[in-house]
Amino acid sequence: MDPSVTSGLYRDITDLAHQSPSWVRHFVEIGTEAVIVILGVLFLAGWWRTRTGDSRAMARAVVGPLATALAYVSSELAKSAIQEERPCRAVAGAATSLATCPPVGDWSFPSNHSTIAAASAVALAIAWRRIAFLTLPLALFAAFSRVFVGVHYPHDVAVGLLLGGLVATLVVLALTRPARVLIETMRTSRTGLVVWFAGPGPRVPRLTEQAGGEVTGGRGPLPEPGAGDRAVSGAGENSGALGRQSEQPRSRF
Repeated sequence: MDPSVTSGLYRDITDLAHQSPSWVRHFVEIGTEAVIVILGVLFLAGWWRTRTGDSRAMARAVVGPLATALAYVSSELAKSAIQEERPCRAVAGAATSLATCPPVGDWSFPSNHSTIAAASAVALAIAWRRIAFLTLPLALFAAFSRVFVGVHYPHDVAVGLLLGGLVATLVVLALTRPARVLIETMRTSRTGLVVWFAGPGPRVPRLTEQAGGEVTGGRGPLPEPGAGDRAVSGAGENSGALGRQSEQPRSRF
């Protein structure tokens, strides 16, 4: 893509960065790196919470980081093939970047940060839908912040978001089923570390015997052995007695 297409927008955003209050600039400078750490912590939290969940949920939780890694590799391959110079060196008349301009050879297109953030956000949203409201805005913030601090063109981050989201979706969909089978196998392993990683899975209610021979587990007491036979025998004796009573001659008055 021709960098000149978005170089004007790049100048506008970097000018905005220099006109912003100092606390805003510091917040974005820190946030542009902190977002990746936050998403990594959410991956850990997602894995931990699914250790006691079903194998499908666990599979999606562990496939997410792999999907993010593959998205990063895809981004690096694209960078090496396209070799687009950073805007902090290439755009004439632009404001000085807030972040240190990466060295020559650390190419601009697409943005690694945007790719990783988008892949993480999408993978987490698939595995843990309740936090999608958090992960997706974080990815958008990460992308915008890379332009704000002056190290990427707008088209770098836009393509990074698309690439990361697409790769993460495809990888999670493709690998969830085999990962589920693997998790189920790991949960039956005799190796403690393997079982700890995969987690115990959902808790299954256990039947507990109480005093008097009653067994409880959510379905009420179970009948004693032979109780059914005794009930049938008693019913038969009662019906026989009634039959004999009906056969006795009736007295005449």
